[in-house]
Amino acid sequence: MTHQPPTQAAESTVLTDVDAAAGRRDVLKKLPEVTLAFWIMKIAATTLGETAGDLFSQTLKLGYFLTTIALFVVFVVTLVVQLRSRRYNPFFYWTVILSTSMAGTTMSDFMNRDASAKYLSGGATSLGWGPQGLGIGYPAGAAILVTILIVIFAVWKLTGMTFVIRDIVSFRGEALFWSAILVSNTLGTSMGDFLSDSSGLGYAGGALLVAGVLAVLVALMKVPAVPNVLLFWFAFVLTRPLGATAGDFLTKPVAKGGLDLGTAGSSAVLLAVLVGLMGYAHARERRPAGGVSRTAV
Repeated sequence: MTHQPPTQAAESTVLTDVDAAAGRRDVLKKLPEVTLAFWIMKIAATTLGETAGDLFSQTLKLGYFLTTIALFVVFVVTLVVQLRSRRYNPFFYWTVILSTSMAGTTMSDFMNRDASAKYLSGGATSLGWGPQGLGIGYPAGAAILVTILIVIFAVWKLTGMTFVIRDIVSFRGEALFWSAILVSNTLGTSMGDFLSDSSGLGYAGGALLVAGVLAVLVALMKVPAVPNVLLFWFAFVLTRPLGATAGDFLTKPVAKGGLDLGTAGSSAVLLAVLVGLMGYAHARERRPAGGVSRTAV
């Protein structure tokens, strides 16, 4: 039997421990790094969520009730796939973001709107089966959603788990993260629809206002006293009304201040853009870095 020198054996043990820890991180880390590409994909996904949600509920006349049920089922299915995945996969992650955006669109519409012709797309006289809205209005709907979101963050805080998404490595942490995402995307839809429909700013004006606030948040990143985690969650919520107003601007009639490109065509283009970005992100995940395959971020 041969024996390694003590120094070599110690180094071997340390390297083994480091490699094992790195392997665990590769298995556990399932959420992406927050980069410029992350925000571009988030805006694309939320804009597509708005146009696709309106496509099913209004253009195809399925209605808010049936579409909300169907899209919530889609959200659950995509979430199960994401939760069962052992590592970060851009296609899984961004599909859940998209499904929360679509479900959030119709959930917000169902909460805030009613069955009046004011909310019907051009040429439609009615929507699908079931109640077509609770009609509680944007302010009350936003207040309810803000309360739910605060409760989620309070529970999250009490668990002691991190709010930094790249460091979320547990099932419970990921479940809290996705709960916050679903509610924040629904809240963002309510905010975007309020800016577009009720504030007097219109679709383009609402989008420019949200973009301006996001620019302020970016500037605040340079202020040491302001936690970046707090800025991230504010930005994450605000990118949803940006997507909502941008989606409405693309699809609504010219007479209402939109470009009248239609929900089907706009959704197809946005889907192609998002799939292309997901393919790019997936390629980056598989690209060797320094001789080691980058399998997780």
